[in-house]
This record gives sequence, C-alpha cells and structure tokens, in this order.
Amino acid sequence: MKTVVSVSLGSSQYDYDIEAELLGQTFRVIRVGADGSLDHAAAVLESVRPQADAIGLSMVPDHYQVGDRRVDDPDTAMLEACVPDRPVTTGASLRRILQEWAIRHTQTELGHFFDNARVLFFNGKAGYRVATALSEHTGNLFFADPYRDFGIPRLLTSLDQLERYTALTASVLANSYTGRVLDTLMANPVGRLGERLTEGSLHKAVREAHVIVATMDELEGLGVAELDGKTLITSRVTDESLDRLKALRVAMVVDYSPWLAGRPVGVNVLEAMISAALSRTPEQLGADDYLEVIATLGLEPRILYPSGYRRINRFAFVIHPLSQQYLTKTPPLDWVASVSPPAVMNFVEKAIAYTPPFIYTKVSGIQSPTGDEAEGWLITVGGTPREIMAHGPEFTYKRLLAAADLAKKLGAQIMGLGAFTKVVGDAGITVAKRAPLPITTGNSYSASGALWAAHDAMKKLGLVQIGPSGKMQGKAMVVGATGAIGSVCARLLAKAVDELYLVSPEAAKLLALKESIEKETPGAVVHLSAAADKDLAAMDMVVTATSGAGKRVLDIMKVKPGCVITDVARPLDIPAEDVARRPDVLVIESGEIKLPGDVRMKDIGLPKGIAYACLAETIVLTLAARFENFTLGRNIEWEKVREIYKLGLAHGMELAAISGVNGVFSDEDFERVRNLALQATRPA
Repeated sequence: MKTVVSVSLGSSQYDYDIEAELLGQTFRVIRVGADGSLDHAAAVLESVRPQADAIGLSMVPDHYQVGDRRVDDPDTAMLEACVPDRPVTTGASLRRILQEWAIRHTQTELGHFFDNARVLFFNGKAGYRVATALSEHTGNLFFADPYRDFGIPRLLTSLDQLERYTALTASVLANSYTGRVLDTLMANPVGRLGERLTEGSLHKAVREAHVIVATMDELEGLGVAELDGKTLITSRVTDESLDRLKALRVAMVVDYSPWLAGRPVGVNVLEAMISAALSRTPEQLGADDYLEVIATLGLEPRILYPSGYRRINRFAFVIHPLSQQYLTKTPPLDWVASVSPPAVMNFVEKAIAYTPPFIYTKVSGIQSPTGDEAEGWLITVGGTPREIMAHGPEFTYKRLLAAADLAKKLGAQIMGLGAFTKVVGDAGITVAKRAPLPITTGNSYSASGALWAAHDAMKKLGLVQIGPSGKMQGKAMVVGATGAIGSVCARLLAKAVDELYLVSPEAAKLLALKESIEKETPGAVVHLSAAADKDLAAMDMVVTATSGAGKRVLDIMKVKPGCVITDVARPLDIPAEDVARRPDVLVIESGEIKLPGDVRMKDIGLPKGIAYACLAETIVLTLAARFENFTLGRNIEWEKVREIYKLGLAHGMELAAISGVNGVFSDEDFERVRNLALQATRPA
C-alpha cells in the first residue's frame, strides 16, 4: 500500500487518515494540519518524509503561470525544499484543468449562465485559468490582487491588467523583506485604519459582483449584505461549509474539488496520488494521465444550491420622459418649472435630450415559480417623444448604444427598448447590430398583453356573444394596423372575431397586410380604411396602436356604447378628456403585467409590482435565460407573440388589474359601463 501525505497550513481539526483506491492501487491518505505555522509545516514534512510515497501541500499558494510569466511563491518553494527526494505538489496542474472544466461544464449545463456576469477574483493569479475561460463569456472581470498584496483599494479590470500587474510585482512579492515591511505597516494604528478602509472597499466590490471566485477562508468577514444571491466558485465544499453558505444566502456554488472515500479532498491529494501510482514526478505527468484519472473516478464539477434551486439573471430596460410634464416632476426641474415661463422649459426639454444615459432605478425581487430570479436596471435617456422625433434616427441610436454600454458594465444580459426608443428608425434592428448585448423591443408581449386585456374586458362587460366557432360575434378595428404592434394585433384578432377592420394611411401596406392575413387565416373577413371614423360606429372593439405622439386618431363621440377601446400607444392615443366624455365606453391602457415576486423599484407610474408589457417581455426573457435578439423591426412574428405569452405564464406573469386613465377598474366600474351602454342602446 502506498502512502500519500497532505500537509496543510490549515487547521488540524480537519485532519484525517483514510484508505482509497486509484488506478487499481490502494492508498493510505493522511492529512496533517499545521494551524497556520510554516515552521510547523516544515517540521511535519521532515517527519513524514520516510513513509510518504508522494506529498501534497495544501493551503499554500501554487507557483502561478499568468500569461507568459511564471510566479514562484517563496513559502511554497521553502516547503518543497524540505523534502527534495519525494514528489511534492500543490496540485497546480490538475487544479487548472478542474477549474477550467468547472466553468465550461456550468456554462453548458445551465446555458448562458456567465454571460456578461461581473466576476470578482480574490486572487487573480490563482484564478488565472478560470478568468481565461470566463473571458469567453464576459468582459466584466475584476481582480482584488492589489488589495491582498499591498492593501491598495483598487481593482484590476482585465486580464491584460492582471498580466502587467503580475509582471511588475512578482519580484517584489517574492522578497521576504517586503512581507516584513507590510506586516510592520499593518501593525501600527495608521496601517490598521488603512486596512479597515481597504476592507470596506472590498466589501463594496463583492456587493457589486455577481460571481465570486474565492476560497472559503477568503469569505471571512463577509455577510448576507455582500453575499446574498451570489454565485461562488470554490473548492472542497463540505456539508458544514454548505450550511454556512446557506446562512449567507449564497445562491449557487460551483465546486471543482475531487471526492475520495465519500469526502472532498484537496486537488493536491489527488495529484500526489497520481504521481505515486504512476511513479512519476508531478512535472512528468501529462494531460492524458489526468484525463484517465478523471474518467476512471467519474469526476465532475458539482453545482450546488445551498437553499434550493436559485438562479439570478439580469436585464436592463431603456425608458425616457413621455412629455415635458414628466420632466417637471423630477427635482430640481420641478422647481425650475414652477418659477420659469414655458420658453425656459422648452429649452430644458431640448437640453435634456443631449444628456448621457443614467440609472433611474434598480429593479429587484422578481421571482418565478421555477426558482429563477431577475434583477435589472431602468436606464433613462433624456429625449421626450417630441425631441426624439425632431432628430434623425442616428441621434437616438447613439444614446441607446451608450445605454447599452452602461448596461453591459452593470452586468445586464439583455436590454429592452421602451416607448419611443423602439419606434425610431428601423425599430431596434440597427441598435441590435451595434449593441454589445441582445436587444428586444417588447412589442411581442405588448401585442399579447393588449389582446389579453381586451379579451378579459369584453368578458367582464358581457355585451358580445361568442359564436359556435369560438369567435366573437362582432366587429373589431385596429387603428395603426400597419405598425409593429398593430399588425400583430390584426393577425391575432382575425382569428378571434367575425369581421376585422384595419385602419392606416399607408394604403399599400394595408393591402399587403390584408393579403397576408387572408393566407394565414382562411375565411377571415378583412376591411380596409385610411381613417377610423368611417366605420367606427359599428365596432365592438377597437385597438389603437399608432405612433401619433398624442395626436387624436379617432372621434370618441362616434364610438358605439359598450365598445372596448384598448389604447396600446405611448403616449396614449385617447386623451383623458375624451375618455371623460364617454362614460358608456370602456377605454383601457393596454395590458399591463403583474410581475411575480416582491418587486422593488422606483415609481414608473403604475401600481407596485406592475410593469408595462414591453418591460415585462424583457423580464420574461431574462427569467427564461433567453439572451437573444427577440423582437426587432416592424414586422412582428405572431409565433413570437404566442411564445412570449406562454413563457410569461410559465414564469408567473399575470394580467394586472385592467387600468384606464384614472387607474384600476373595479367590478363596479365594469357594471356601470355595462348599464350605461344598455341604457344607450335600449329603444326609446
């Protein structure tokens, strides 16, 4: 029987003496902890040398390879020199393989998990191979080596910076005199104050990260505030440490350490066993040797959830002020508006359009029944619809691309376009081509939500019957039918009503849309018009989906009593004063969506937990880890409308209470509109 001894600088309370098999041979594996003492570790090495066939060194730094630079640790080299006639290893070669494999395995297993994540390495030199693998999926890499090495509260922010830092500091860190100087500095009051400031800065970096690469010991001093929802990449996770991570609300752990005899062991142990089994020094081992052992033992990285399945994905969504009035609600512009003539606010409105994008609010607390979570940021660009439409598309493109750059730095994995930002130019196509992350306009869910709300409202009023075919026995009109959302509403309504009226000033597009609908839905009865008023009086349902920026698109006094009008446009097509003139008509502001979970964000003009459908589309895709360009351009595919509707249901989305210009409609409101409509149509 061969003997492998692992000498660790860690605590002796975790010592063990076990038997294990590898490559057809039986091993005695002994762990001896030196309780942090290099001198004690050296003495242990001297004492175990006669019985050991190979020795592992644990809780000591590897000799790192960072870029083209090899960094030898002086303490590790000293311990290795204590047993020159025995194979000695920290497990560095096998560790690099297992670390990189853990990243690739997790990305494959979970799909897009590391896309654009903010990853913090407590020790960049030790995690260089992990960082190299992660760089294929994210550019948001941060290294805390200056904190650890010199107490400098500065992060390195790229692999290139890490490589240059290593080249510059390797010789300094290898000098034992430097270590003594640093220890002396930390011992005096000024040094201790600096250490506390550095620690606070590092805690902030942890809070802003999504993935942490660190040992369990390096997490000392961190609490729930820093680690809640984080993913940890580490090794040797025992049941005890998993309980500790559960208490810290860590969401997920990727453990790359091997297991032997039912327990996690250090990579140094397994590499020492391979060395002893094959009678080769660690330097003589090759990739084939490691691959054979990995296959024989069935090693695989472990993906652990301390508190049950929990995955947090991230999004960004672009908003903008819908009118000059919105600007006057924002300090200090509210004060400016109160003391200034309109001309001044006109100037302010123009100036705000040129401001760089900024974060309006963080969004958190969104939780799907599946256990998936979403968090994100609403990013404001300054242009009102009037200013956006007054400039060429490139003006808005530049601001949206700046918002996308900000979103990428924050760690967002997809970005949605809200209100008029998705109308400009080619409706998101150019932005998606040039942005550093996937883009969606949200129009698929806007169309779905609009019809979802209209369908529920029609059922609540109960004024229109459903025929044997399942279609509504009535007439529906889509105003703005050739637009992105309007065309999808038209395609879906063709399957749901007896007769469909399409309204748009774009005659050729109307003809093409009618032709397409009749092919998709044989037997559909489709009428065309350039203006709404011609057939308005006969409609049971109207959907307005124009880009009229507040222009009146229909005469509400011509609308049939009991008609349901769904206003999808932003700004709204139907002004509040028009709604007030027709209490016998139900005007709803499209279909807002109730988000799952305890949603936390600043006011966006809706009740708590309620989102516009275009924002909800971005959130649904985030929960589903569908980080792709989903809805772009003006020709929306109705298959995607159906798909996003089903995805939304799977992740707990609900149609919010149906709202109008004065807020949520109650059951009494529906009954009142119904009674007024019946009175208006009752024979005299």
